[in-house]
Amino acid sequence: MYKVFVNDIPIILSTKKEIGEAYTSYPIRTVRLKKILKKIDKGKLLYVNLYHEDEEKLLKFLLKKLRMVTAAGGLVLNEKDEILFIYRNKRWDLPKGKTEKGESIEDSAIREVEEETGVQDLEITKFLQKTYHVFKRKGKYRLKVTHWYEMRTSYSGELKPEQKEGIEKAKWKNLEKSQKALTKSYANIKLLFSEKYLPGHPKDRVA
Repeated sequence: MYKVFVNDIPIILSTKKEIGEAYTSYPIRTVRLKKILKKIDKGKLLYVNLYHEDEEKLLKFLLKKLRMVTAAGGLVLNEKDEILFIYRNKRWDLPKGKTEKGESIEDSAIREVEEETGVQDLEITKFLQKTYHVFKRKGKYRLKVTHWYEMRTSYSGELKPEQKEGIEKAKWKNLEKSQKALTKSYANIKLLFSEKYLPGHPKDRVA
């Protein structure tokens, strides 16, 4: 199963025809994806399930219909186990950005964190997951696939938000402040958080 977000509204890609009464299900063999996306954009459709019995064909379908943009980013922790957030477009987010030509995804993730926040001495500790987000560029829908990594750093210097990218703030946040930030974040960012990072945090609030 995949969750693909459109303006924080998830499109579910699954092998099941029925996943809940609230969901409208469409077989990927016959669905007109762009029509679905336009309805979601206009607020006319909220719960969508696209299904096919072959799980391997679910993502292939999406990649065939939409041009893909590859991005990478980090859930960064310091020596106090505080999490690094950025503030842009009136939302708290995690540092991320587009992978450049000839660049590995891991190098891209580190570079983007450094550029957007000024944090140095980053070490990738593990891969977390991919998130999927549909956006519009020049009137056409695109699929952004972001590769997320857990990172650690001993950096304790000044944070420098990348203002030319519209980033107003870069902040280290403890458990309590991270929980609060997630209430003003994006659905795909909430997917990255688990009991490991926010112990005791109700899962239904960050799912």
